[in-house]
Formats: sequence, structure tokens, C-alpha cells
Amino acid sequence: MRIVAPKSSTLWARRLPKRAVVRQAVGMIRPPFVARVAAGIAVTAVEEARKLPTTAATLPMTAVSQVLQTTMRVQQSMTALAIKGDQAFALINWTHDDEQPAWAVFDEDTDPAPGVDGATEERSAGPGRFALYSLSPQDERTPEKISAPKVAPAATNGAATTKTVSKKPATARPAVTEPEIAVVLDYGTLTLAQLRARLRTLSVEDLTTLLDYENATLARAPFQTMLTNRITTAKAK
Repeated sequence: MRIVAPKSSTLWARRLPKRAVVRQAVGMIRPPFVARVAAGIAVTAVEEARKLPTTAATLPMTAVSQVLQTTMRVQQSMTALAIKGDQAFALINWTHDDEQPAWAVFDEDTDPAPGVDGATEERSAGPGRFALYSLSPQDERTPEKISAPKVAPAATNGAATTKTVSKKPATARPAVTEPEIAVVLDYGTLTLAQLRARLRTLSVEDLTTLLDYENATLARAPFQTMLTNRITTAKAK
């Protein structure tokens, strides 16, 4: 059976130039898979070569980040393994029940050694060095010493006689009039920290008045030193 091509297709093929016919034939032919893979590799290599300057600039930071992440993961893994090991030892009762750790013994827990005559010396815990700024003037005053009557030694004839020591009346300090600035500040109840906060608002005259009042009444060394230093600083300005 003979197939005759239509006249229209024959005329169209004759009108096309030879180069166009070759290009159309090549375009219809699909290249093999290996060739396509090779072409893709070449294109990828060109793209990566273009990105090389940027990649080289960020390479140190990326490497350090990867190292840190790897180190952290290793540490986490080691910690998790150690926790599992502790749990395993706890299940098998690694430590014996009769073995108990020795408790620490402090000096306060032990009984004080008795003295020569068998009596223990009582110690009163005084305020620390930082308590100076929180004590009120009433607390800072030292308690007066109470003198007990002395007992005379026993007589040779067996009769015990007691000798009382006569007390001299203490000389009372003259009454000092509280200045106006001390009344305004309620100076008698101020602590050292409270007085320091109010010194900047006082004049040299007020500071001198407070210093004289302190010297005449309580005569507390920290207050005297603070007032003297403040007066010197204010005069220097």
C-alpha cells in the first residue's frame, strides 16, 4: 500500500530552508540522561563559583558555630548518660545502708570546757561592725557598770565581818539646751545612716551647732567624725 503525502505538507517542507529543518530535528531529539546530569553539574559549579566570595567571608563563623553546637551536643549526651548511670546505681543500692556520712561538727555544737573552779564563762555576743549604722542612739550608749559591795575577808577569830564600800554620788552633767536644728531633725533618734542622708541639706552653721551639741551630750565618735568631715567638705566648696 502506498501512502501519498498531501500536497500542502510537501510544499511547506520545500519552502523551509535546510538550517531550519536541522534545528527543528535537533530540538525534537532529547539528550541522554548522563549528558543532562553533566550539564546540571556544570551549571551548579558555575553558580557556586559566583557565591564563593560570600561563602569564604562567612566560613570562619560557620565553622565556629558548628564546633560549638557539636560540643554542646556531646556535653548534653554525656550528662544524660551520667544521670542514667546515677539512676541505675540508685536502683541497685550502690551505697550500703550502714554507711552514713560523718556530720560536720562546729565549735558551737560542742560543750565549752569548764574553767578552773568549774564555772563556765558567759559570753555576750555584741553587735557586729555593720550594726553601727542601724543602732539607735539609745542602743549605742554603754550600760553603766553596777558595782557590788565588797565583802571583807573573814576575821581570825571566826567572826565574819562585811565592809560596805561607800558610793560617791556621780557628778551630773550640766543640762544642755537642745538647739533648734536638733529639734527639727529629731537628732536624738537619728541613726548614723539617717544623719548621713540629711547632711547635704544642712549649712556649715547648722553642722557646727550639731557638732557642739554632740560633743556636749553623747560624744559618739562616729557622729563626731562624720560631722567634722562634712564641715571640712562644705568649707572647701
